[in-house]
Amino acid sequence: MIGIVVNHTMAEMLEESGGIESTTVGVYRTAATVKGGRRFSFSSLVIVGDRHGRVGLGYGKANQVPPAIEKAQKQAKRDMRPYPLQGRTIPHEVEGCFGACRVRLLPASPGTGVIAGAAVRAVLEMLGIQDCLTKSFGSNNPKNLCKAVFNGLDDLRSKEDTIRLRGVELGETMVEESIRRGQAFHGSPASESDGSESEAGEASDAGSADASKEDASS
Repeated sequence: MIGIVVNHTMAEMLEESGGIESTTVGVYRTAATVKGGRRFSFSSLVIVGDRHGRVGLGYGKANQVPPAIEKAQKQAKRDMRPYPLQGRTIPHEVEGCFGACRVRLLPASPGTGVIAGAAVRAVLEMLGIQDCLTKSFGSNNPKNLCKAVFNGLDDLRSKEDTIRLRGVELGETMVEESIRRGQAFHGSPASESDGSESEAGEASDAGSADASKEDASS
C-alpha cells in the first residue's frame, strides 16, 4: 500500500449566497496489489467554512480525485458548526489533542496574523481567525493535526457563556485589553499624520496671508 500526500492551499468558493469556501488540505493515494496489477484509490481531507465563525471537516474516498474531494466537501458542509470568536482572534487559550498530536492555540493582538503550519492554518482561516499563535507537539500528521485543532476549538467559551454559567460579572479580559491596545496602536500613526498635515496646512495658509499683506503694503 502506497500513500502520497498532496497539499493544496487555494480556497474555493462553494456557495456564493452563504459565503462558504473550502480548502483541500491533502489528497492521499493508496494502491492495492491485485491479480491484474495495482488498483489505485484516492482520499481527500477538506476544510469548509464561511470565515465568520463556522467551520467543518470532511474526509472522502473514491476511485478518482474529483469525486473524493466532492464527497469530503459534502461531509464538511454537513458537519459545519459555529465557534465563539473575540474579534479576529479566539477568546482564550486552548489546547487540543488527537492521537499523538497536540496543538496549542493562543490569542494574539491585531496585526499578528496566523502563525501556524499548513494544516492548522487551513482550519483557522476558514473559521475567520486572522490573529492567532499556535504550537504543535508530537506527530505532524495533517489529518490528526486538523482533528486536534477541532478538539481544541470545542473547548472555546465566549465571555457571555462564562458569565451565564458562573453567574458573576466579569471585567475586561486580557484578550479584550490586548485587542483594545492593538487597535489604539494601529490607529495612532494615522491620527499623528493627520495632525501633522493639518499643522502644515495651517502654516502654509499663514505664510500666504503674510505674503499678500506685504504685497498690499508695497
